[in-house]
Amino acid sequence: MNTPFQHIVKKVKEHRATPVSFAMLPGGSLAEMVYDPAEGRAQFAVCRDGFVSYETQLTLSENKVLRPYSPDNSLIKNEIVLLPSAAEPYESTQALVADVQAFIHRYVDLSPLFEQLAAHYILFTWLYDSFNELPYLRVKGDTGSGKTRFLLTVGSLCYKPTFASGASTVSPLFRILDIFRGTLVIDEGDFRFSDEKAEVVKILNNGNARGFPVLRSEVIGRRGEFSPRAYHVYGPKLVATRGAFQDRALESRCLTEELGNRKLRFDVPINLPPAFKIEAQALRNQLLMFRFANHGRSIADPALVDRAIEPRLNQVFVPLLSIIQDEQTRGNLKGVLREYQRQLVADRGLEVEAQIAEAIREVHEGMEGEDLSLRDITSRFIEAHAEETDRKITPKWVGGIIRRRLGLKTVRRSGSYLIPASEAPRLQQLYEKYGLQPEPDAVESEESLQDIVRTSGP
Repeated sequence: MNTPFQHIVKKVKEHRATPVSFAMLPGGSLAEMVYDPAEGRAQFAVCRDGFVSYETQLTLSENKVLRPYSPDNSLIKNEIVLLPSAAEPYESTQALVADVQAFIHRYVDLSPLFEQLAAHYILFTWLYDSFNELPYLRVKGDTGSGKTRFLLTVGSLCYKPTFASGASTVSPLFRILDIFRGTLVIDEGDFRFSDEKAEVVKILNNGNARGFPVLRSEVIGRRGEFSPRAYHVYGPKLVATRGAFQDRALESRCLTEELGNRKLRFDVPINLPPAFKIEAQALRNQLLMFRFANHGRSIADPALVDRAIEPRLNQVFVPLLSIIQDEQTRGNLKGVLREYQRQLVADRGLEVEAQIAEAIREVHEGMEGEDLSLRDITSRFIEAHAEETDRKITPKWVGGIIRRRLGLKTVRRSGSYLIPASEAPRLQQLYEKYGLQPEPDAVESEESLQDIVRTSGP
């Protein structure tokens, strides 16, 4: 029988316990917060040696006790953050992917390929902390194209999704991401002011690689002193935008589907039925068991690196490829990445740097092993692009771009500026970067033609 004193001691201990949404326990066991909305109860699901138990608090030491966040926490109670209610068994990973994809298909209209990728991305979110880099899943479209339905449907199955549309400012997002470390679900259109959008972009720029927290200055103490604090923003993200990001590096981190290009499938409900939340809860419970079964076992497989694709794309997307077991889906994603690669090269071709690189390439032809004159390069650039710019094109201006933007060294000899022959390896990299290398088929055709000429000569 508890005495009043024991009751007080218990309350004090509970008050001193640190609220967390997950914990790695000594010995490698994993604890995840679960919340049962029907009973209004929050507790930990703890997986030890393949067996799951439920505990209201975790005592790590005499001075360190962990407890789940209160079920009355407004973020949880108002479904800003969604959690599993328990860990439920699933038949197999393949069956789980099929169930997740069927759920997506039932409630949102996506292309078959993106629907497939979205299902695997959902599983990836439950294991993302096993990797150091990750991609984002993004839909792009105008008002009424289905962006919100996508965010709600796919987001409801992700690992601890945080729905940011209810935030009046960006500030709470830093704290929520730092506390729950789940999946951010965000519509760029919800943040209309430029300073808010800049903060969102900061989260997206820093959030795809581990070890790049966002620093914010906060007031502490009664004296109102400012102190910098680092917020953890690494994690998967579902993003909806109307257009492309201005930052191409950020654009290249996103798997993107354009919505609104076709009529809505007739079997997609206009309004979500009550069964939606029940189905999503059941799948989250199975996905929690999937996390328990696979956490720490997944690694980025270096064998999946595609050397025909830029290192940045490989770095971001190989983790997702590593958790996809279906070879056809993996091949489809690789096809998407190659298309991204082609688009990146095509976009670069529109830049002035690409135009100057092309002029260098033309001057370089037939002069391998020789220095290249900036005056010749400028003349070639003027011939091709003089009508496209209002500014005066001079060797000095071209030389500045060559040095500062293309990263090439120049030397002065006999009163003329030159790109020395020693820069040939760097030039080859630039030709490849801007798509100025001849296509393999073209090279083979040219070699075949030369062979024909040689063999049919007099």
